[in-house]
Amino acid sequence: MKHTTPFSVAAVLTTVLVMLPANAGEAANSDRERVAKLHVVDCLLPGQVRQLGRRTYLTPRRPIRTTAADCEIRGGEYVAFDRADYQTALKVWMEAAQAGDAEAQTNVGEIFEKGLGTTPNYQAAALWYERAAQQGNTRAQFNLGTLYETGRGVPMDKLQALNWYRAAWGMAEDDLMFASAAAREQEQLRTELEQSLREKEEQLDVLRDQVNQLRQQLDSSSAEQSAAQEAAAAQAKTLESLITQLESQKQETTVRLSGLPKTREPVMRIVKEQSEEAKQIKPRMYRDLELGRYFALLIGNQNYSTLEDLDTPLNDVTRARQILEDKYGFTVITIEDGNNIELMEAINDLYSLVGENDNLLIFYAGHGNRLNTGGNEIGYWLPANAEPPPRNTYWVANEFISGHLSRLKARRVLVVADSCYAGLLSTEPTFLLLGDNTPRYDNTDFFKIKLQKRARLLLSSGGDSPVLDGGGEGHSVFAKAFFDELENNGDLLTAPELYVRVKDRVTLAAQDMDFEQQPDFKTIKAAGHEVGDFFFVPTELR
Repeated sequence: MKHTTPFSVAAVLTTVLVMLPANAGEAANSDRERVAKLHVVDCLLPGQVRQLGRRTYLTPRRPIRTTAADCEIRGGEYVAFDRADYQTALKVWMEAAQAGDAEAQTNVGEIFEKGLGTTPNYQAAALWYERAAQQGNTRAQFNLGTLYETGRGVPMDKLQALNWYRAAWGMAEDDLMFASAAAREQEQLRTELEQSLREKEEQLDVLRDQVNQLRQQLDSSSAEQSAAQEAAAAQAKTLESLITQLESQKQETTVRLSGLPKTREPVMRIVKEQSEEAKQIKPRMYRDLELGRYFALLIGNQNYSTLEDLDTPLNDVTRARQILEDKYGFTVITIEDGNNIELMEAINDLYSLVGENDNLLIFYAGHGNRLNTGGNEIGYWLPANAEPPPRNTYWVANEFISGHLSRLKARRVLVVADSCYAGLLSTEPTFLLLGDNTPRYDNTDFFKIKLQKRARLLLSSGGDSPVLDGGGEGHSVFAKAFFDELENNGDLLTAPELYVRVKDRVTLAAQDMDFEQQPDFKTIKAAGHEVGDFFFVPTELR
């Protein structure tokens, strides 16, 4: 039997109980309506009636991304039953994008890049990101950097990617960290291009020799060998065509070597809206810098109504709460064995709880699954009332989660997902600055820059693969490593640093159980990431 525990918020929040209708048919209809209202949609608000002197006029309709319920309240228009078709979302944003609105241009780029319901169009995404990035939109600058890093829609160019990341960060060109990373990538690129030039020159020498030999053959051939002459002439012509192509490629490579990509300076954009709830909670301070308040939503689904029960998620939530509250000063909300509506309402309610300079950690432990839709792999979190695949009626899709993350005002959000296929919440590349090059925050100026940027980050327990439930002394192997590192930490700890510490521990522990599992760390670009970071700061640090 499913066990449902209502969630609670430490000190400042009251317990919320969900009362279900007595009639099962009415309850099902009510549940479907509530779920529909919670989805984030592309909403087209009606124009505003304004007065200019004696003239009354109607402003153009305004696109926003909000919940279906909020869109209805404000008299807006959205597509109710076709949210996976981004052609409909495109119509909402395109007019404003063509008029030059940078935020709308970024949204159009993300629509083309996602390609849900159709094939992704990375070239079009890069075009719209470029327009918004030139206006200083930091999200577009970061998104464009990821395209250059992966070579989607643009030539793969890690140096170009770094320059766009630098622009999104707001880092100066002479910043030590950027200069170091750029120099490393530049040197690697220079080595590759020089090697390519040498190979092309060698190929050209060989081809030129062959052409010269064929020309000499033709000059010395008699008239009786006309057929052989024709064959040699055709071969020489083909080789000369290859020489022309190689010389063109050589020239392009030479041009790339001759200079570095141009850099762009960002325009900082900070939303000024302030949350009205939980104001009694004081923001954290570190080195005279305000970090904001810290909130955590912990979801542990262990006892399932129709799926196989798990062994460790409830232990994971209990230990996570203890560490986050006692060591790091988080205000914690917990959901244990929650159904789909409880999960979705809890995520939706974060909008009114978390303010613009705050930090939010979402931790999920439970079943996960994936389905192939329109050629794309879609990941899901499975609530306690989830049915076995392929019946995904009560499954919570990644698009729902990322849609709400983009809507939240929180400056920094980290999603830690310990479930099968959790990595599908993001398809973005990992960072260029990881491993030995993981950013350090001893530089106060760099720390200040990072504090201003939005972060939407994903730390998943096993990428896009199945993961272990146990093996961690009452926890999963991932959860044990994650909690141990947080508990043993005594300094400011960034999300990339935490990932590096956890990754090898999990991989080795899984190998001891003859299982292959490796955590993954990504940005959730579609949720509005702007190269920010997430910081764990023990309460005793000042």
